[in-house]
Amino acid sequence: MTERNRIEDLLIGLEKGHFPSIARAISLVENKAEGFDKLLESLTVSHQSVITGITGAPGAGKSTITDGLISRLLAAGKKVAVLCIDPSSPFHMGSLLGDRIRMNSWSDRQDVFIRSLSTRGSLGGLNPMVYEIAEVLKAAGFDHILIETVGVGQTEVEISALADTTVVVLVPEGGDDIQAMKSGLMEIGDIYVVNKADRPGADIFLKNVRQMLDPAFRKGKEHIQVLKTVALKGEGLDELSKLILDHATHPDMEKRYRILASRVWNQVMEMHMRKYNLNEIEAEIRKTYKEGFNLYRFAKTYYQKPS
Repeated sequence: MTERNRIEDLLIGLEKGHFPSIARAISLVENKAEGFDKLLESLTVSHQSVITGITGAPGAGKSTITDGLISRLLAAGKKVAVLCIDPSSPFHMGSLLGDRIRMNSWSDRQDVFIRSLSTRGSLGGLNPMVYEIAEVLKAAGFDHILIETVGVGQTEVEISALADTTVVVLVPEGGDDIQAMKSGLMEIGDIYVVNKADRPGADIFLKNVRQMLDPAFRKGKEHIQVLKTVALKGEGLDELSKLILDHATHPDMEKRYRILASRVWNQVMEMHMRKYNLNEIEAEIRKTYKEGFNLYRFAKTYYQKPS
């Protein structure tokens, strides 16, 4: 089968919502295999699809919350896809935990697609190709895409540059870490969840979180919500799903435009850099290197030379 026929078959499968085709398309894109760029260029993406990011520290209960949200989104008539980002195996760079195992109760549903992805060494809590994979899922007709990040700290906040709605999951024991997280997680959320709220100190912790977020309210971010959940018991998840669905009905188009501009810029830079080869640059330096060599002038000259 030719590459063109293979891509066409995948596109037809995506349009039909055929799960094996979706899985193959994701693998093609994730591994940047031959033809992945042709597939991406041929996608017809639904602008009605929304992305919700679930992020927070390890052990905060992100997977339990994600699992609980699936049933509530289904009850709202949504077709749901879930991307679970796990730590990478040091041996094969694949997903180490495999959230599909933890969410296997949905394996027989035709309106739920779950895929585990590894970070592949990325420091932002996401898979390097997660944006492109989300585009594949949009093309497959999913209404709502949940992305659960790997357990993150104060700097792994890339999900906020991808998701329409970012849900930050905290736990009462995290009180001492709030100040440390202030420059990261505490600035990216649209909804903050204090999970495991049946533990001692939860109410005080909730109050502290709201006080910390108060300056955000004064800056006009009135949409920020803070609520309590006990995800293992299903408590608070109805309210959380309602907030997520409400937020999705009023997407921040300015944010979407910024995300698209950033992705286009990345794509342009990547295509531009394909013109350059490190070995060729080294060979040119060997020919021109002499006393007083100025790497900045060299770089500018090399950049401006005809392709």
